[in-house]
Amino acid sequence: MSKTTDEVMLANEEYCDNFGDKGKLAMPPSRRFAILTCMDARLDPAQFAGLSEGDAHVIRNAGGRASDDAIRSLIISYKLLGTKEWFVIHHTDCGMETFTDDVMRNLLRCSLRTAEFKGGKWVDPGRSEGRSDGDYIDWLTISNQEESVIADVRHIRMHPLVPQDIPIYGYLYDVKTGELNEVRRATEVGRPKIEKVA
Repeated sequence: MSKTTDEVMLANEEYCDNFGDKGKLAMPPSRRFAILTCMDARLDPAQFAGLSEGDAHVIRNAGGRASDDAIRSLIISYKLLGTKEWFVIHHTDCGMETFTDDVMRNLLRCSLRTAEFKGGKWVDPGRSEGRSDGDYIDWLTISNQEESVIADVRHIRMHPLVPQDIPIYGYLYDVKTGELNEVRRATEVGRPKIEKVA
């Protein structure tokens, strides 16, 4: 076991001691919304969106991008668990802005070791053989945060399995202030196309 494993298990023991009635929470989120956001450790959706356990679905990936798997989760969130609104939340100073698909592919071809960010670029340690399998992955990198929020909301809105009456909002989280700033063009793109059915 590692030090990290020991810390996680100790924290879990303490959490279980105070678990209380959480075992009675319903599977559907009580506040009926879902958030798609980045995996960045500086983002705590429970804090910035005022969530408690059982309130909402939070879907996280690198960049908070509308990948096939993220859309799959949103569709399940709506179809089986009744969410009625979705938020796409990207953030400032995102690591997905620091590389391109070609950079990632080249790094993986060099080695599978952790790269380092030096002098404004990614450098591979090159201590082992790499692989070319990364050539077949769309890494969904970001060159402009607001444009990526708009593109992701549009991509979700246009998906054939996404209901046209669900609103999709676009936001940008500021990692320096904690503020959520609406990307109005994204929210406009995400407006419901038809009225909700009662």
